Amino acid sequence: AEVLYKAMKGLGTDEDAILQLLTARSNAQRQEIKAAYKTLHGKDLVDNLMSELGGKFESLIATLMTPPIMYEVTCLRDAIKGAGTDEKVLVEILASRSPNEVNQIKSLYKRGNCVCVGCALFVAGEQKYGTDEGQFITILGNRSNAHLRRVFEEYRRLSGYEIEESIQRETSGTLQEVLLAVVKCARSVPGYFADSLYGAMKGAGTDDQTLIRIMVSRSEVDMLDIRAEFRKRFATSLHKMIQGDTSGDYRKALLLLCGGDDA
Repeated sequence: AEVLYKAMKGLGTDEDAILQLLTARSNAQRQEIKAAYKTLHGKDLVDNLMSELGGKFESLIATLMTPPIMYEVTCLRDAIKGAGTDEKVLVEILASRSPNEVNQIKSLYKRGNCVCVGCALFVAGEQKYGTDEGQFITILGNRSNAHLRRVFEEYRRLSGYEIEESIQRETSGTLQEVLLAVVKCARSVPGYFADSLYGAMKGAGTDDQTLIRIMVSRSEVDMLDIRAEFRKRFATSLHKMIQGDTSGDYRKALLLLCGGDDA
């Protein structure tokens, strides 16, 4: 807390001290630092950081300072408020989390008197697509990943098709996206996130929201596995791709969250 206070005191801000300290702590430790800062200085650490920082670096630091489940609930709320829905965010969060994590998200979401978006998505799917697709939804939404991998193997043996081929043939639109994401996560959650990170950075421009969301939310979960999958699937490392796609303090912080280079 003292290091951060000094980094923001007086003229100018020591961004390097801020990013080095915050990326080297777990989210639980960041919450303790935030509480200590309030006790010592009577101010909200996040408010102070936001007033000193700017741009993508500010967004990244704000995300690092938010408790994980709270952050995911905020992402879901933002994804469905206003005109239109950001299905990509709904799919990413709800398809990749364990049933226990989804239940925690639901419980926090409901406290804001909102309908759980996961239930809404799947109920809408069942109503819109009828019984056969409803079976897809029921099975994919209620089995563990290990169980699903055995189901996919048996499905291939019986039908001669991979489950993905059948989903592509039998469904379309958002439902297809959701089901394919669930299958991809059941096969490999790190592989799913490696693909998503590559998609966020390939070609012209960068999807910074997705980049920040995944790098922060997976930094304490399976970042090493994501890095390994990234290297296996693409002709470069995650570290190198971030390095080439971002700049400044934003880049420095993301690289610290990424860890080593698997080149």
